[in-house]
Amino acid sequence: MEKNIAKMIDHTLLKADSTKDQVTKICEEAREYHFASVCVNPGWVKYAAQLLQGTDVKVCTVIGFPLGATTSETKAFETKDAIEKGATEVDMVINISALKDGNDELVKQDIQAVTAAAKGKALTKVIIETSLLTDEEKERACRLAVEAGTDFVKTSTGFSTGGATIEDIKLMRKTVGPDIGVKASGGVRSVEDAKNMIEAGATRIGASSGVQIVQGLTSDSDY
Repeated sequence: MEKNIAKMIDHTLLKADSTKDQVTKICEEAREYHFASVCVNPGWVKYAAQLLQGTDVKVCTVIGFPLGATTSETKAFETKDAIEKGATEVDMVINISALKDGNDELVKQDIQAVTAAAKGKALTKVIIETSLLTDEEKERACRLAVEAGTDFVKTSTGFSTGGATIEDIKLMRKTVGPDIGVKASGGVRSVEDAKNMIEAGATRIGASSGVQIVQGLTSDSDY
């Protein structure tokens, strides 16, 4: 087993039809393999936190997911609510439309609404949805996320037109510097994929294929 890689994996289950049995399973797997966290939709946070209480596995959830198109006030409330229910990491989606329109101030304020709500209580990861952005927009999104106080920048939701690429991880790492986390998510299906992302600069891997990755297998999962 790739133990070092296991500690970098957010074991993920975000599909709309996720069942209680599936959430239970990923929590059990996370305990067994000592993944960094489980990443579940907000409705499952309280249950996952109960299952993982007393373990070294964190509970991660998603905010404004998957479009990033909710208001800043909604994202802030969603963050506070998730933390109250046991989340210790939150992955929020930026306002992609505002970024495309060049409204950097709105993008930054939107991120700050979440980082402020999470400050001192949960790590914040900012999903920029790289598949929808130009390289210039990716760099701008990363800079705004850092200015807004995020702990990580993250490539993708896994629900858009593409996932993480080596080129995007390198660009994001170069943009944010050495002190901000970079999370590769979407399409990381094997230990080789994970190692390549880490070599490019990723410090966290978001994948539904965590077990296959640490066992040296390959998954056909999209996320």
